[in-house]
Amino acid sequence: MSETLANARSPFLQHGAKQPVRWMPWGEAAFERARREDKPILLDIGAVWCHWCHVMDRESYEDAETAALINEFFVPMKVDRDERPDVDARYQRAVQTMTGQGGWPLTAFLTPDGDTFFGGTYFPPTDQYGRPSFKRVLGEVARIWRDDRGRANEAVTGIRDRLQQYAAAETQAGTTRAQMVADTVEALAESFDFRHGGFGRAPKFPNPGALAVLLDHQIDTQLDWSARMVRETLDAMARGGIYDQLGGGFHRYSTDARWLIPHFEKMAYDNGPLLEVYARAAAVSASPLYREITHGIVEHYEDIAGDLMQAGGFPASQDADYSPDDDGDYWTWSLEELSAALGNDDAARAVKMFGVEDPGTNMHLDPNRHVLYRAHEPDAAIKAKLKKTRDRRPAPYIDSNLYSGWVALVASGFVAAARYAEHPRALGHAQRALDRLWREGFDERTGLTHRIGDRSTGEFLEDHAFMAQALLDLHDVTQDPEMMQRAQQIVDIASKRFQDASGALRDRARDAAAPAQLLNEPHYPIADSPTPSANGTIALVLLRMGRISEADRILNAFAASAERLNTAAATYMRAVDWRTAPTTTVVVVSRDAKDDDLWRAALRTYRPRTVLRRFIAGTVRTDTLPPELQAMVTSDAPRAYVCAGQTCAAPVSEAAALQRLLAEFRGT
Repeated sequence: MSETLANARSPFLQHGAKQPVRWMPWGEAAFERARREDKPILLDIGAVWCHWCHVMDRESYEDAETAALINEFFVPMKVDRDERPDVDARYQRAVQTMTGQGGWPLTAFLTPDGDTFFGGTYFPPTDQYGRPSFKRVLGEVARIWRDDRGRANEAVTGIRDRLQQYAAAETQAGTTRAQMVADTVEALAESFDFRHGGFGRAPKFPNPGALAVLLDHQIDTQLDWSARMVRETLDAMARGGIYDQLGGGFHRYSTDARWLIPHFEKMAYDNGPLLEVYARAAAVSASPLYREITHGIVEHYEDIAGDLMQAGGFPASQDADYSPDDDGDYWTWSLEELSAALGNDDAARAVKMFGVEDPGTNMHLDPNRHVLYRAHEPDAAIKAKLKKTRDRRPAPYIDSNLYSGWVALVASGFVAAARYAEHPRALGHAQRALDRLWREGFDERTGLTHRIGDRSTGEFLEDHAFMAQALLDLHDVTQDPEMMQRAQQIVDIASKRFQDASGALRDRARDAAAPAQLLNEPHYPIADSPTPSANGTIALVLLRMGRISEADRILNAFAASAERLNTAAATYMRAVDWRTAPTTTVVVVSRDAKDDDLWRAALRTYRPRTVLRRFIAGTVRTDTLPPELQAMVTSDAPRAYVCAGQTCAAPVSEAAALQRLLAEFRGT
């Protein structure tokens, strides 16, 4: 047993403590031991939700013979990618430069100084899948380190050079232009799957950033083809097996083009942004399906983490499997199980309803098990019976660690669910979560901790970006000035601790400790992978605050490189869109503090690039408004004012008139 991992807060590391491999946690002690013993480091990066991590644990790290090999020739180090996204980002990139592939588990072999000289992802216990056995890899790496050190050093040099080239290409400065957004929309159209929705071929990952760009483009242009891409993708995901048709919430990705067979883990960083997109789309299209999906995601979290949400927060993930021998058994059904749960008649209906006769629903390793998708409109009573039956099965693990940025992403989704889809409890859940992050995670000097209750993992840009965004989202709905003040503090600390002279922000603080030199190499998150771009998100936040010149510094730092990244940088492109297209300002003057029809109409009508302000009659402060509105706004109530760009419409006093104005008024 590894005593150094036994007290870890990460469930992934806790499991490693029970293995015969003498794992050490990430830190100076492991590197010092490697230098002292002149041994290479075996770095295993994974997560509690990762299916193939569990498989490799069982096959290799829990095998006594393999563990003995590792303990003799290596200093083994285990890292939770959720706990240390900065470590994961750098070693993923290093391995990708060698193999062209990344993912989890990530298996990297390092020098005692932390440089990568060999690596891969999953290695099987015997030669198979076109991959060498892990024991063979361990033996060859140990031999190279002992007998051919020059070859290892040559690999280190080559990887360093490629990493430097990649970093230089990532931050090429330029000037933002509206054409960048148009080019991104065209590129999405070129990769769109007109048969099954989504972009590219299998495997298919949800891309909420791209869908947000297209939804805004659809509203701005009223083009049918843009609307089609949004509609067909949202429909296909909502009806597919990637969405949990019984319990709500989205799985991480689909292994097939039809969105039928998922990798079953559910991630906060997927469900938060997808919840926001579906809520907005529900407001734009008045689609009952999108409203149902929005409510379904909220209620999924209430189902699996009700106590946690009452205390404040959202879980990080739900595992795909309940054991290493499981392959989606919790989520899938055999015909016999359907009959046992429903009886023969209702089981026959369920087979039709959920497409069980479709060969595309067969699990690869066990064709007798099927993923449910919405082939026909489901019967609520049948769904409830199946859900009740499933609830009695051994359930996959739920990780209740509160990673600040992921909690904030889900909170933004919950605010959107309350605002656009009128979920009655969603806003309260979001408020409790954000209050807890602020109360337990924020420090005026260092900012927001990555994990609530634990300063040891450090502070990361993505936590600050997503928290600031969620606070602004909450401010839009509540108009509580404290939420704006908190968001301002967050971005001020982010610029102080993470921003370089170029304007680009690093993923980790410039003054953070780095036991390996690779961590000192700057990484500037601009692509949406796997979370939304932190630089793009911070730029959006600054634009929403009216801090234009600060946003320009960030946007211009990436302008040339982002044009090449294109669809991979959708969040950044949303910020470019906000910067280059007209912004809408909506001011509502209400008679009193109670909710009123005009304010509800302003909140529940989605329009891109919109800033909302609400005043109570007698408390209007025109000095806080854009110049074009200052002369117009009075204390007359109820009254709504809309300006698009530099052009303002005549004020209106009825909700229906405001909705029409927000749908039709374009300004200049």
